[in-house]
Amino acid sequence: MPGPVDPKPPLPPGGLRVGLVAGEPSGDLLGAGLARAIRARYPDAALAGIAGPAMQAEGVVSWAPMEQLSVMGLAEVLRHLPGLLALRRGLVASFEAFRPHVVVGVDAPDFNLGLERRLRRAGMRTMHYVSPSIWAWRPQRVHTVAAAADEVLCLLPFEPPLYHAHGVAARFVGHPMADAIPLVTDPAAARAALGLEWGLSPGQSPGPALVALLPGSRRGEVERLGEVLAGAAAQLAAQRPGTRFVAAMATPQLRALFESQLARHAPGLDVHLVDGHSREVMTAADLVLLASGTATLEAALLRRPMVMAYRLAPLTVRIVRTFKLMQTQLYSLPNLLAGEAIVPELIQEEATPARIAAAAAALLADPVHCERLRQRFGELHELLRRDADRQAAEAVLAMAGRAPAAPAEAAA
Repeated sequence: MPGPVDPKPPLPPGGLRVGLVAGEPSGDLLGAGLARAIRARYPDAALAGIAGPAMQAEGVVSWAPMEQLSVMGLAEVLRHLPGLLALRRGLVASFEAFRPHVVVGVDAPDFNLGLERRLRRAGMRTMHYVSPSIWAWRPQRVHTVAAAADEVLCLLPFEPPLYHAHGVAARFVGHPMADAIPLVTDPAAARAALGLEWGLSPGQSPGPALVALLPGSRRGEVERLGEVLAGAAAQLAAQRPGTRFVAAMATPQLRALFESQLARHAPGLDVHLVDGHSREVMTAADLVLLASGTATLEAALLRRPMVMAYRLAPLTVRIVRTFKLMQTQLYSLPNLLAGEAIVPELIQEEATPARIAAAAAALLADPVHCERLRQRFGELHELLRRDADRQAAEAVLAMAGRAPAAPAEAAA
């Protein structure tokens, strides 16, 4: 548990001090890019808080293991609540000793917004990097964010106006994934790298298509959706003989679960399972069947036609519908960005093997429509490709009262 920090060696007078708190691997990657961009302008900046391996590699001092926050903040919160609150108190004490010019909570809103609120009350400037999905889920959280953060750094362009309507400072910095994924990808090279020498590439005559299955990265997702995708693959194979399938597995445990689902719901179907490498799997495919989430944005940035499906736990569905917690008619990020349903979405009762297979078959049978989709996805890519690390760093430096200086390499 973090206690008050005593920076060694002593910080130079006027040295830039930035707090960073990440609670999961995706936040660690975002924080690492932000830290790298800050150091490009202020190489001697002191960066500290809670960091994973990527952030630590960029020089962020971690006062507690990120896994401690990740486990506590994202699973069995009530059972771990005393430890979670103690961790938060320790961080407040550490930041009071560190005297940061600004503290940035990177995603992990369940933990970071409460921390930011306490730090702000203690007189520190605070920022929250990655807006909670207030446009879809529990919109009243905008008031929680307003009490916690002096400014919100948003990955999606439609988010800042939602905050501005409530008097909350927010800015669109772009999406780091759009920066990381090249504007032009090579499906043939991806297939070769995965040992998959088949598929339908643009400009080639129609042949056996390669369909990717991504049932999710969490056990609950795969338990609810894996058997549905397995059944859909079986029906699609029956409708379009010769169709080939590849599936990206997030962990060995989820691979074993999905293998059992395939055996029950798609017996005899040949599905090439790949451990990890979900981006390469999507790049290689002609069509992607996947769960809702960030993977839909990744597929769009890769220019892959897709069918999105999702199933929530029955109790969660009853709560959401009873209290009207869901505020959107569009669920996938490509549709939200486009402002219309360009990607088929099959949610809850509609997420059946037959409907998914039918939507997939319709896309595979319409190459002209698929090409239009790829063009639209390219437009979304350009919209999000804004050099997010640099944009976020400049916002942090402005909040810290430091006009962005020239990059270190330019100054040299």
